[in-house]
Amino acid sequence: MRLHRSPAPVTLAVALVLSLPYDAMPYARVADGGPPAQPLFGAACRTSVNGSHVVAYCHNPYVDIDRVRLHIECVRWWDIDTDSAPADTGPDMTVRLAGRCWKEVGPVWISHQNEH
Repeated sequence: MRLHRSPAPVTLAVALVLSLPYDAMPYARVADGGPPAQPLFGAACRTSVNGSHVVAYCHNPYVDIDRVRLHIECVRWWDIDTDSAPADTGPDMTVRLAGRCWKEVGPVWISHQNEH
């Protein structure tokens, strides 16, 4: 069985696309003097919690120095939260940060500061 199809729907679709205003059609945009791209920055850090002890390793693959700090929130209200001393992570350098709580460890995070 052979179906006879009319070229009218295809012709109509092409005509509609060609009649759209230029701004409505998708096209690749080229940056024209916009703000400069930000340089890559920031050490990649991984943390591990073992009981009440926390260890973090931060590796900086970029040129700018990244000053990193380990922040630890303890679960118990009477347990003092701790922040490590800042450590400058130079280009292609890995630093180790450590801290602890007396009891259970809560949220742990690393802060970054650009020392440019």
